[in-house]
Amino acid sequence: MFAFAKPALATPADRLIAAARWRWYETAFWLGTLLVLFAFPGYLQLASQIAIVGLFALSLDLLMGYAGIISLGHAAFFGFGAYVAGIIAKYGWGEPLSGMVIAGLSAGLLGLIVSPIITRLHGIALLMVTMGLCVLLFEAANRAVWLTGGDDGLQGVEIWPIFGTFTFDLLGRTAYLYALIVLFLMFLVARRIVHSPFGLSLQAMRDNPRRAPAIGTDMGERVRIVYTISAAMAGVAGALIAQTTQFVALEVLSFQRSAEIMIILILGGTGRLFGGLIGAAVFMIARDQLATSYPQYWYLGIGALLVAVVMFARGGVMGGFDRLVRWWRARAGAGR
Repeated sequence: MFAFAKPALATPADRLIAAARWRWYETAFWLGTLLVLFAFPGYLQLASQIAIVGLFALSLDLLMGYAGIISLGHAAFFGFGAYVAGIIAKYGWGEPLSGMVIAGLSAGLLGLIVSPIITRLHGIALLMVTMGLCVLLFEAANRAVWLTGGDDGLQGVEIWPIFGTFTFDLLGRTAYLYALIVLFLMFLVARRIVHSPFGLSLQAMRDNPRRAPAIGTDMGERVRIVYTISAAMAGVAGALIAQTTQFVALEVLSFQRSAEIMIILILGGTGRLFGGLIGAAVFMIARDQLATSYPQYWYLGIGALLVAVVMFARGGVMGGFDRLVRWWRARAGAGR
């Protein structure tokens, strides 16, 4: 009799290595973002806004899509980063890269300070506390007129050329490249986190929060870490919006901004990395077109779009894409 060796089962490490490999659509996506420079030169301002909002959505996806922590106040960190970068530039230091780093670290520090409270809360209480933080910072910025400009926004933000060479022009070319490069670098960081043992433990917490501690997962520590990282990334996105527009509106700290970024993430698909980026593109382009054609009813159009995605593309646009790929592979396999 012949003895046949049983195939070895894939270990978690093997699955992480396989998941970390770059897919063709990832390469195609990033190459496509470069083509925007040549295919749509008149829309680079909008494209830069999409990249910034995409980074903001990516930061929330780490928190909500992978760790299962729902936040209604993520704009607190976005707006905090925007104001830090804007205030630094207004009062004498307009170097964009260092300003962005300082803003990101400041927002991350704020997230670290708040994170112990987040670890103790769940459900409605968690939603209320995150929303309360956003409202608190909004009111603080509104009242500190001497520092933030209050309801008029922070004006007089002067950003120096990047590396002393690349000036932020009216066409938005420099702003788009700057935002795109930062987005790509932050995407690499998020991708590395997700496809690591730490990222795997976050998903275990999300899928089964009661069982995760039983297998040795320190949920409190992981929540603090991912919350801090997510806050820092949101702060970087806020710094980008301040630097590329050279203005900080009070609206960056509003609850509406938090609600919009959650809608964007739902549109694109949570827990998929590219979901926030695709959702940002869909939302921003739809808003731009609808606000131009139907300025009084564009929110109605966004609502209809969200309902359509929820009904016909469960898991967002990326969820629909995943099902399409599986259907295509099944059809190709059946044809052999």
